[in-house]
Amino acid sequence: NTTGLGNYSRDLVRIMAKFHPENRYYLYNPKPAKVHRLTPDHHVIREVLPQTFISKKLPSLWRSKWMVKQLVKDKIDVFHGLTGELPYGIDKTGIRTILTIHDLIFVRYPELYKAIDRKIYFKKFQYAAQIADVVVAISEQTQRDIVSFLGIPPEKIRVIYQGCHRAFKAGFSPEFQHKILKKWKLPEDYILYVSAVNERKNLLTLVKAIAKTRDNLVVVGSGGTYFDTVKEYIARHQLNDKIFLLQNLNMEEIAVLYRHAKLFVYPSIFEGFGIPIIEALYSKTPVITSKGSCFPEAGGPDTLYLDNPYDVEALVKAIEKVKNDEKLRHNMIEKGFQYAQKFNDEHIAAQYKLLYGF
Repeated sequence: NTTGLGNYSRDLVRIMAKFHPENRYYLYNPKPAKVHRLTPDHHVIREVLPQTFISKKLPSLWRSKWMVKQLVKDKIDVFHGLTGELPYGIDKTGIRTILTIHDLIFVRYPELYKAIDRKIYFKKFQYAAQIADVVVAISEQTQRDIVSFLGIPPEKIRVIYQGCHRAFKAGFSPEFQHKILKKWKLPEDYILYVSAVNERKNLLTLVKAIAKTRDNLVVVGSGGTYFDTVKEYIARHQLNDKIFLLQNLNMEEIAVLYRHAKLFVYPSIFEGFGIPIIEALYSKTPVITSKGSCFPEAGGPDTLYLDNPYDVEALVKAIEKVKNDEKLRHNMIEKGFQYAQKFNDEHIAAQYKLLYGF
């Protein structure tokens, strides 16, 4: 997974391996990795794949049930389900279980999901939350949803925020930045959007706003039918010369795009947390995002929030305000960067150390 869940999982493994190399971290993966963004230290991290013929043929069954035998064989002390699931039967093994739930958007916005998918997701999440020893919510908003929708008592839940990839905290020379901009044929000045492209992310509103300004927009992300709708709008309104659609960038390239952007706009309707906001704050790039949900938790008090994320005119005014008010812009950059320090690696490692019981 190259977006939210995958980035969370890889970053947590990286952080724990760095700050607590005295432990061994087993990564149970139903299929060999296709995304190589995690460079494992092989005497600290071990990837475990299905071994038998039938488990290789049915990897989803191995992940959801058969994996338990391997956990017992490997004498695992703590199993952390990173994506809202725990394998069936693990509660009978004596292995301590931690479960991370990122969001329950499929319950809150059922119209965005197929009925059969909603039913499967709800069953999996509820089962896992009930049998887990501790549930981790990645935001206060997600904690409230877990209590409300799954009926889990709040004392069983711990809120631990996410961080972001180390590339967003790195320094890049002007020459390297110029090289990346030239590679992707980007203009000097642009507004940035980074995320998957689906209806909930609300990219079309941003595209409509850009059509009313003289700004360029760089979009890093991909999607399905909703993305097709966005591209059709861009073509129909002859915006191809000012909207750049990019895919398959590595983390360093994305980090450079954040660092060089004049403004980051994230008009999503609802998220479990919103890592792209944190990435922008670390990159010292001002952020405009939506009000409500978890966004104030991620963006802090000095991000600019939209009352109605569908209001094109309000978004245009917000963009112009940040661009033209240098004092406001400087304040958003400096205070936003300070706020982002609460999501640093050391803080996250310390919280999970206590949670795992090292």
